[in-house]
Amino acid sequence: MGPFYCPEDRKVYVDLGFFDDLKHEHGAGGDFAQAYVLAHEIGHHIQNQEGTLEQVQRAQQRVLGDARKNQLQVQLELQADCYAGVWANHADKQFDILEVGGLEEALVAAASIGDNRLQKQAQGFAIPHTFTHGTSKQRVEWFARGMKGGRLSDCDTFGDQ
Repeated sequence: MGPFYCPEDRKVYVDLGFFDDLKHEHGAGGDFAQAYVLAHEIGHHIQNQEGTLEQVQRAQQRVLGDARKNQLQVQLELQADCYAGVWANHADKQFDILEVGGLEEALVAAASIGDNRLQKQAQGFAIPHTFTHGTSKQRVEWFARGMKGGRLSDCDTFGDQ
């Protein structure tokens, strides 16, 4: 199981074996790939603090059909990717943390854990209406958007339809 954020206790849980899988099974190794994954989970904490997690959960309870519920989940996950990019922008400006190839590590990690890629690896084909985290392209684009602008206001995945 990969890392996850628990809103009840406001903690991120990490199975460190996930990073081995990320590197060996998905070709996404490196410290900045790991930092992206952790920053994504902290993005969920921000969403919890902002009330976004609760709003999405309520919206998911109101809508009919798994496809729409999944779409809301994708928007939530892409926002967390964008928040990870915002963190990367500010961390690099403040601490000069990006080494040569670091940004590429994060982008490869984002692409490697897109629903389309994971489903194709697992079953040979992808079923878009079942996606819960977004495509590889979407995940890369939203992380890059946050990284480029460095503003949480750039991360409105719900209004950006």
